[in-house]
Amino acid sequence: MSKKTKVAILILVIALIIVLAIGTISIINSFKSDDTGAEALNETQINGIVNNIETNNIKNTEQENNVVNEEVNNTEKVDNVEQGNSQTSNNANNSNEEKAIELLRERGIAKAAKKADRIASEGLVAAYVSEDKKVGAVVEVNAETDFVAKNEEFKQFVADVVKQVAEKNPADLEDLLAQTSIAEPDKTVQEVLTNKIATIGENMSIRRFERFETEGMVESYIHGEGKIGVLLDITGGDETLAKDVCMQIAAAKPEYLDREAVERLEKEMEILKAQAMNEGKPEAIAEKIVQGRIGKFYSEICLVDQEFVKDPDTTVGKLVASKGAKLNGFARFEKGEGLAKKEENFAEEVAKQING
Repeated sequence: MSKKTKVAILILVIALIIVLAIGTISIINSFKSDDTGAEALNETQINGIVNNIETNNIKNTEQENNVVNEEVNNTEKVDNVEQGNSQTSNNANNSNEEKAIELLRERGIAKAAKKADRIASEGLVAAYVSEDKKVGAVVEVNAETDFVAKNEEFKQFVADVVKQVAEKNPADLEDLLAQTSIAEPDKTVQEVLTNKIATIGENMSIRRFERFETEGMVESYIHGEGKIGVLLDITGGDETLAKDVCMQIAAAKPEYLDREAVERLEKEMEILKAQAMNEGKPEAIAEKIVQGRIGKFYSEICLVDQEFVKDPDTTVGKLVASKGAKLNGFARFEKGEGLAKKEENFAEEVAKQING
């Protein structure tokens, strides 16, 4: 084979190798392009999901804002209407101011009525005792939230109500609400309450009160900034003793003054006897066990039988007797006691948001 022929064959082989190399590179680039496309697609899908979530959140937020804005707008409309009504009333009744005031009061009653079905289990317990310690009162006034209970206007209203009870001696809640307010003599207590509901914006109610008038001494104690209130009627002793007994009542929560005041003794004895017999005791033995257990029952619910919190070696009754004093009666109010409270189910709310 000639030299020229060998060179030609070598050039042909080199060219073939180059062609194959170029083809291989193209195939590799093609695979890379496909992978990049898949990655890009995955990123696009992920971004789409994220965007959908964000869009839904934005929509939810916008919906919430729309609700809030609608409420604000409605409130503003009501206020504007009331302002317009006020102006109209003034213009139409310049010669009759009392009529204009009456119209505006009626609108306040309407606003208060809309809030009447809301649960009001927060609020304050307050007490008032006259300077001579002969008259005292304790009241519970409820509102919807603890926030309003800390409002100075609400606090002042409660203070006015408890003073009203002490000074005017209403027969019951109906009588109290119908009385002329000592704080605002041109209104009844009910009218003042209605106005407070309209201006503060929450349902409020005067739930209960107790009033003592005595030849002895009335003492009071308020615990936890209005969470618990105690009123005590005591003869003899001094203010220190009276205050100690008030604190005892707040802490130990007695239901009755003494054994004579217990209303459910017979039922309690039946329960205790049944418990003893269920333990396999004969009836005669069960009777004796009941007598022993009834003493514990008294020590839990009767004030004079309770262990004194400052000295458990003595009872309240023995302490008072040692001071030459006598307990005549007491009242203990705990804010929201026995009232239903509005509860939010956060698990339910979260589930609703997830299921969207």
